Amino acid sequence: MNTSGDRLKALLGECNLSASDFAAQRKVTPQHVNNWFHRGVPQARLDEIAELLCVRSKWLRTGEGPKHSTPLPRIKRGDPAAVPCEPPDYSAFSSHGEDDVQLAFHVLRGRQLTAVDNHCLRLPRTALDRLGVDPGQALALSMPDYNMTPLIPYGAPLAIDRGLTRVVDGELYAVLHNGHLRINSLTKRSNGALRLHSHDSEGFPCENYGVGHSRGQQLEVLGWVFWWAQFRTERPD
Repeated sequence: MNTSGDRLKALLGECNLSASDFAAQRKVTPQHVNNWFHRGVPQARLDEIAELLCVRSKWLRTGEGPKHSTPLPRIKRGDPAAVPCEPPDYSAFSSHGEDDVQLAFHVLRGRQLTAVDNHCLRLPRTALDRLGVDPGQALALSMPDYNMTPLIPYGAPLAIDRGLTRVVDGELYAVLHNGHLRINSLTKRSNGALRLHSHDSEGFPCENYGVGHSRGQQLEVLGWVFWWAQFRTERPD
């Protein structure tokens, strides 16, 4: 499996999903899914599809690293020495304890991120430690636009790590563009410019910009988006 399209096709086979079934679930045409098989999964959809199929987005994109975030222990059937293992804790972000970190919500004022008094996002320190996020370098924001819907709805809370501004292709970042806060998936171009991707690629086409001051454009990478909340937009019929 050399491409993300190959890996996606294999994952759908593991889940007993046809391309048509997956297309209907993602509200795209079967031809879109077949194109992903042949051309690779679009950068703007990598995180969404990886989360849906319970694999790491880096593995889906490159084939490198662990396939799953938390590998499950393998126990041979009938082995009397096998001791049942506790299931992995998938609820870390929903639990609260005395060691939680409170990240202050920030808003953009005069091209500077400013903390909002008495408004914080509460996350467990253990989760930040696993991600290598320094709480002193992390802060909370509200999703400023509709370009990442439905992956990140407008107004949804999110957290960024200001200690990670190095661009890793396909990851989500908060950027300051001409004085405006934006959330985009970034990829690096061969000439050093950055390509900004939106989840809603039809309403928000890709854009290319140089970092810093370039042809009247000012672009600054503020930090890596490592957490966000997602909510349903409508009730089921």
